[in-house]
This record gives sequence, C-alpha cells and structure tokens, in this order.
Amino acid sequence: MPDVGEGLTEAEILKWYVQPGDTVTDGQVVCEVETAKAAVELPIPFDGTVHELLFPEGTTVDVGQVIISVNVGGGEAPAAPAAPVQEPVAAPEPEAEVAPEGRQPVLVGYGVAATSTKRRARKAPVAAAPAAAAPVAAPAPVSVPEQLNGHGPVGARPLAKPPVRKLAKDLGVDLTTVTPTGPDGIITREDVHRAAAPAPAVEAPATVAAPAPAVEAPAAVPAPVVEAGARETRIPIKGVRKATAAAMVGSAFTAPHVTEFITFDITRTMKLVDELKSDKDMAGLRVNPLLLIAKAVLVAVKRNPEINAAWDETAQEIVLKHYVNLGIAAATPRGLIVPNIKDAHAQTLPELSRSLSDLVATAREGKTTPAAMQGGTFTITNVGVFGVDTGTPIINPGESAILAVGAIKPQPWVHKGKVKPRQVTTLALSFDHRLVDGELGSKFLADVAAVLEQPKRLITWA
Repeated sequence: MPDVGEGLTEAEILKWYVQPGDTVTDGQVVCEVETAKAAVELPIPFDGTVHELLFPEGTTVDVGQVIISVNVGGGEAPAAPAAPVQEPVAAPEPEAEVAPEGRQPVLVGYGVAATSTKRRARKAPVAAAPAAAAPVAAPAPVSVPEQLNGHGPVGARPLAKPPVRKLAKDLGVDLTTVTPTGPDGIITREDVHRAAAPAPAVEAPATVAAPAPAVEAPAAVPAPVVEAGARETRIPIKGVRKATAAAMVGSAFTAPHVTEFITFDITRTMKLVDELKSDKDMAGLRVNPLLLIAKAVLVAVKRNPEINAAWDETAQEIVLKHYVNLGIAAATPRGLIVPNIKDAHAQTLPELSRSLSDLVATAREGKTTPAAMQGGTFTITNVGVFGVDTGTPIINPGESAILAVGAIKPQPWVHKGKVKPRQVTTLALSFDHRLVDGELGSKFLADVAAVLEQPKRLITWA
C-alpha cells in the first residue's frame, strides 16, 4: 500500500480491477482505495501476471503492507498458492538487496524504495516472482496500446480511461453503444454524459425552479445489506465519512456558530439564467442558478473582505485571506466532501462555469483529490436541490462562514404594490462569531441577496 500523501497511514481497498492470472502492464490501474480524504486509483509499476491478491475488498490496510504479488517472469501464473500456505514469510530481510536495474515486484505504487522498513510477519507469500526474473523485459504477448491505458487487449472493447469507465458504470451507460469523439477513438467524459442524457432523470416538480445540484449522486449508490427480519444494521464508520464527522464535531464545538436568514425575490436572476443559456459567449457552458449565486458571493466578499478570514488558535491571530477558494459542499455515497475552486475571485463568469462543471464531474466520479479539498476560504452548500427551504449549516473547518441555498419556488410576493407569483428563495449564513460580528454577517448576507434580487449589481458592484 503506497503512501498517497497528506500524512495518511492507512487506506481501505474498495475494489480490485484484476484477479489472479490476469496480465498487467506498467501503469495499469489494478485497484481503487479510499483514504480519509478521497478515493484513489492505484497503478501497478511493472509488467507481469497477477499471482495473488493478499487482501479482499473492504479491508483497511496500513501504508507499506504488501497487497498484491505479481509474476514478472513472463510464464503462466501458478494455479494456486498451495505450497507456501503454511510457511510464514516476514518482511524482507535487512541484508536482502534489490538489484539496481530491477524493480521489486510486490508493491503497488509509484516506485519502490531501495530499502524496506521491517514489519510484522505475515502468513501469506509476499512475492510470487522468481528473483532472477527481475531484469527480464516485459513479455511479448503483453503489447497494449497506450490508448487503452493498459486495460485489456485490442478488440471489441471500447477505448476509455479508467475514470471514464467508472463514470459509465455509475450512470449505467454501455460503452459499446457510445460514439467516441476523443483522439484515436477514445471515449471521453462528454461522450458518456451525452449517451446518458436521454435517460429519465429525477428532477424537482415542474412548479419548482430549484438550483441545479452542486453534485449529483451516482446512479448506483451501494446500500447496506439488510437481512430479512433484522431489527438493526451496523455500518462501519471509516474513510471520508469518519474524517468528515470528526471535522464537523470539531467545528461545531470550537467555533461559536451564529446563523442568519434572508428571504427574497430571485425572479430577475432566474430570467438572467435563461438569457445566458442562449448567449453565444456562454455557448457550450453549463449555466444554472448556482453559477450566479457563486458569482454573487464573490462580489459580496469583495465588498466585505473581513468575511473571508480564518482563526489561528495557535498564533492567536485572525488571518485575512486576499483570495477566495470557493468550496462547494457535495453529498456523495462516501460522505460529505467540500472541493473548492482555487482563486475563484479572479475568474470570469465563463471560467467560473467551467470550474464548477469540472468540480461536479470529478466529484460525481468519486475522483476528487485531497488537494482539491484543502485551502478553502468560503463554502456554499445547496440544500435547495433536495426541496429544502433552508438550514443551519456547520462551518467548514478553517473557514469563517458557510452559505446555505434553499429551494427556489413560486410564492405569492408583493411586487410593485401588487401580490404576484414570484420566484422566491431563502439563504442562510452561518458564521464564526469570533471572526464575524452581527453587523458584518448581516451586511454580507444582505449584499448576496441584493445582487441576486437585482443582478445588474454584478456590473455596478464588481
């Protein structure tokens, strides 16, 4: 198990993409693991035949433990590891040396260190390859074109990279029916989304004009297995959900939360969304209410820069941020994650639209990286997509405030002296009262609502 960074010490094996006897090539993704930060796909660093998978799916493994062994001699994989079953094999002996030109065929990762840390003994073989096989070149039959990214031989199998294959699986799309538009006939994310578009999607009622979701959950969400007649089901707390729970408890009981609400007429912004969809400068870009809400937040931060700060308990300082890394809270099957758009304050509306689309696509595929979730300064959470009017969100650790966006729906509203049906929504701002007093929080929230009520302020206030 390689060190995937961020100081993490363990990871859970989510899925094996190979089985004993399968041929693998250098760089081919062989498994997906989940850390406390995100799900990560691990490539194999050599060519050969899979001998044994040492841990089943669902097992949490310490960094440094051997999780797969591979025969790199080019021969057939052994039928079964019968001979060494009763032979405990410890970690590599300190005096054993690795040939300078070869690679030790036991670790899945991005490289193998010249020395090895001694670990506890294991009752399973840690390497199936003969020592003399290290310098042998890759077997001739394993000639895989780069377009396949190391996944299978040339044939009827469509060309697509692992993240695209997973996206297709989550959306229920058969890759053999997708028309590729990428170079050399590779299927892209856009091709998969295009193929999935005609499928019926769960939408809000026609009378509700709700903001588009920040992240849509994959079509196939794994559910806990419930035995017939069982009165309880226990689900292990681990991975992203465990880390998120700890962070939220720490935030809730460290930062004194205050929440304020504002309900207003957002009809003009909804009309602007429709106009932008037909604007040639926004052609091919996703335009939805969340895009303009994000832009309104950035304008309000510029007018109230003290809202964009952090509390440094160790140094006893307030850290004012002169940049905005805009976080978008996303509910995924693995738990809540908050990836952020770096330097969102410097982006034009088209650039912000692209950033939001990339964030959504990456989160939907479960491929958000730890780096994408670090360094946020302000967060938006869209609860309106679930038909919820408002809420009291918990501040993301390290930030000073979070904005909850409620459902946008027609309501009777006094407009120009008459009661008319208008598109109305409620925003809720939770802020850290150590950093943000009532006046600052109220001004910021009022500014966000003012921009969305009169979107021409995106020009006059920018």
